[in-house]
Amino acid sequence: MRGLLVAIGFLTRLPVPARVFGDRQAQAGSLAWYPLVGVILGLLLWGLAALLRGAPPLLSAALLLLCWVALTGALHLDGLADSADAWIGGMGDRERTLAIMKDPHCGPAGVIALLLLLLLKFAALASLSPTHGAALLLAPLLARMALPALFLWLPYVRRDGLGGALVDAPRAACVIAIVLGAALCLAFGWRGLLALLLALAVFALWARACMRRLGGFTGDTAGALAEMVEVAVLAGLVLAS
Repeated sequence: MRGLLVAIGFLTRLPVPARVFGDRQAQAGSLAWYPLVGVILGLLLWGLAALLRGAPPLLSAALLLLCWVALTGALHLDGLADSADAWIGGMGDRERTLAIMKDPHCGPAGVIALLLLLLLKFAALASLSPTHGAALLLAPLLARMALPALFLWLPYVRRDGLGGALVDAPRAACVIAIVLGAALCLAFGWRGLLALLLALAVFALWARACMRRLGGFTGDTAGALAEMVEVAVLAGLVLAS
């Protein structure tokens, strides 16, 4: 359970005991708990959406998005911005791309990527029917299922990065977590299947891009993947409704 606490503390701003972060074994084991953290986030958002039912759609969407960003501490948004800057500024060069990702400053490409993604999320949330609130669970779940999948199938190119300890995560536990997450998605019928297919498509395209540019992935590209999966699932489910 210490691994779960590490996962909650890293992926959210929910309070956990600080001492759990000093346990490297718990850090490695936390990766398998990422999908469950996605479920927790989704349930919190779903509950908030229920409380906001009856409020003006635009205001409700703005409040939901605000709470979504606050709950996660904008962790993956930072990765998206860094990846956008690096992908454009790197000009196809691996070392230049990695160097730009380390730069703490956000360039114009990163700012534009953040604005567009948040705009898409806001529009999707404003368009989401109250009867289709399952998207609020499926989006964060699938985004956090994608992260252990990255560690299972792609090389992590920075062992000294934030995800260095996760390279040693137990593979069997991660596979089980992904399978259980997929089963939960399918429990939502065609919407769950569509969300799963959208997440798989985004994962495959981004994994291919990362392999071609970097020969693997970094923490920033993992964060970018999580954000892209979330917005693809939200927008896809709204368009299919």
